[in-house]
Amino acid sequence: MPRLLAMLLLLTSLGLAQGFRGLALYTPYPSQSVRLGETVNLPITLKGYNLPPQTVQVRVAELAQGWKASLLGGGRVVSSVYVLPDGEQSLSLRLEPPPNVRPGTYRFRLLAEGSGVRAELPLTLTLGQVLPKRLSLETELPVLKGTPTAGFRYRVTLKNESDQDLLANLEADAPENFRVSFSTAFGGQEVNSLPLKAGESKDLEVQVTPPRQVEAKVYAVTLRALAGETKAELVVNLDITGQVELSLTTPEGRLSGRAYAGRENPIKLVVKNTGSAPAENLELSASEPSGWEVKFEPDKLEKLAPGAESEVTAKIKPSPRAVAGDYMLTLRASAGSAQASADYRVTVQTSTLWGLIGVALIAVAVGAVGFAVSRFGRR
Repeated sequence: MPRLLAMLLLLTSLGLAQGFRGLALYTPYPSQSVRLGETVNLPITLKGYNLPPQTVQVRVAELAQGWKASLLGGGRVVSSVYVLPDGEQSLSLRLEPPPNVRPGTYRFRLLAEGSGVRAELPLTLTLGQVLPKRLSLETELPVLKGTPTAGFRYRVTLKNESDQDLLANLEADAPENFRVSFSTAFGGQEVNSLPLKAGESKDLEVQVTPPRQVEAKVYAVTLRALAGETKAELVVNLDITGQVELSLTTPEGRLSGRAYAGRENPIKLVVKNTGSAPAENLELSASEPSGWEVKFEPDKLEKLAPGAESEVTAKIKPSPRAVAGDYMLTLRASAGSAQASADYRVTVQTSTLWGLIGVALIAVAVGAVGFAVSRFGRR
């Protein structure tokens, strides 16, 4: 039954529209409030229904005392328009108040006359009753969680809730060394101010970048939009979780040294936690050439606090058969997903004892050759 009633009402309205013959003169808001002394431009539409093509005269039939009115079409002052069958024309009515106009209600009347048809449009302007300047800032996700290196991006809506155009300046109060930037939504340009028409809303992207060494806790950032004495504030929060960051080097920072083949050669290393969370169960390991041995003392650290460092010893033993020369091995420190590595160059030297033995063997060989030459060379 309700559906049948709705269909009957729709058919009735269509029948009335098809049967109507005449002119329609209208504007979206025929009664409105404006600022004192403001010049008003009203969009006007003139439409004919079931009429032959004709010229329609349009004029301001009633004008408040002291006001000036101009009817514009195509950017020029007009007094008539040509309307095609069931066609429409767009106009603009410009109303200028007198210099010393007072608050109050002012009435106007627009008249359109064609061939045997006419239409009127009464208008009312109330001066001095306008909305105060007002801005608002809103976001659906005021709290974001992540590590210091995560991207804290907030989608914020800035709205002009007044009936006048505003220029909003954007700023933020953030903890020390935090960086805050505003940009238009969807990867737009960075901005510090934004024009807003009356009643207009614009989406912004706010990027908050904390320092890498920040302590793990919740931080508040106050976003602010200002237009003169008008301001809007929004507090967003960063729930920063700890992050382990490791570094591995030697006390002097030099990543090269000498070692003897077949001997255990100690190297001092320093492992440091440069992150914001403690490193737990930190393990040390190495990738060494074939036949080599690398041991660490200690080979595991139970806990390394943020900003703390610990000294360990890597005992490197090249293969006894290693030829003198340069070799590269990789030292690693890891705690969960955090890892640091260092490439260490080892210059292998052979033992001086083997060198002396080699010299002695050469001397013996030379002596034997000399003896053989002296004894058998004359025969």
